[in-house]
Amino acid sequence: MQISVSGKGVDVGATLQGHIENQIEENVKKYIDRVTSVNVVISREAHLFRVDITGNMGTHSGLVVRGRGASEDVYAAFDEALEKISKQLRRYKRKITNHHKNTHEQQAKAASTNGTKYIISPESGEQEDDKQTGIIIAEKPTDIVSMTVSEAVMKMDLEDLPAVMFFNSAHGRLNVVYRRVDGNISWVDPSGKAA
Repeated sequence: MQISVSGKGVDVGATLQGHIENQIEENVKKYIDRVTSVNVVISREAHLFRVDITGNMGTHSGLVVRGRGASEDVYAAFDEALEKISKQLRRYKRKITNHHKNTHEQQAKAASTNGTKYIISPESGEQEDDKQTGIIIAEKPTDIVSMTVSEAVMKMDLEDLPAVMFFNSAHGRLNVVYRRVDGNISWVDPSGKAA
């Protein structure tokens, strides 16, 4: 596993770097051995240190784990981010050890559809009939894959996404799972066609 520790406007000393590398080795390898690389970025925001950890799972599904911590102490911020990563890895390990119904061959045959992901600026653009439209600032291709609801929730948790759109493998319809403000997860499963 390759571990990269860097600072944005913060000098990362040898002691801190050694602590981070040891803790990541210890915590990550206890859950999964397929993590290929981990990037740790330490930055300063006002009076707080912010630590962002991103780990590439090295799986065919392209899963990435992310954790963020903020505190007045850089070690506490790192521990908070590492705890989030550990929690995601525990969930992932539990899911893959309990998940025997899909074989690798079935996953390879799983349907996916190409789509386009747009990032829209929150600033208002032109107004059309009392509707404010944002400016598209980025556009990139994305795949909408077929998976179960639990796999979609796992993907959302591991990649720290606010929502995931997917084809429900139970019936083939387009579904969405998203995290609510109260912390619970909502699942949208439309049953009919639009009017």
